[in-house]
Amino acid sequence: MKSLEELLAIKQKAQAQIAARDADGKDGTRVVVGMATCGIAAGARPVLKALTEEIAKRDIKHVSVTQTGCIGMCQYEPIIEVFEPGKEKVTYVKMTAEKAVKVVTEHLVNGNPVIEYTVGAVTE
Repeated sequence: MKSLEELLAIKQKAQAQIAARDADGKDGTRVVVGMATCGIAAGARPVLKALTEEIAKRDIKHVSVTQTGCIGMCQYEPIIEVFEPGKEKVTYVKMTAEKAVKVVTEHLVNGNPVIEYTVGAVTE
């Protein structure tokens, strides 16, 4: 860090990520990341980070990102679940940071779930 402007840019980026994690999710879409020991061991931390960074970067206001404990399908971790008002829950399994960015782009921005990452596609 060499200037006050760089420090302010870092602060703004961090605040945007915090805002994505603190949104109430009552009226918008809620993304839940499984962060039990099974999820963390499988790589859920980079997935959570990628989600919050991409949502903050795109300034998406209708989506909140939260974490939960074990979702119950440890063999498919890391898992994220997307809850949209009036729609069925979508469960994404064996996620990576790269896949999480694609989910933000395709599902959360364009409204098209990424079927090949869902639990039904992976278990078939």
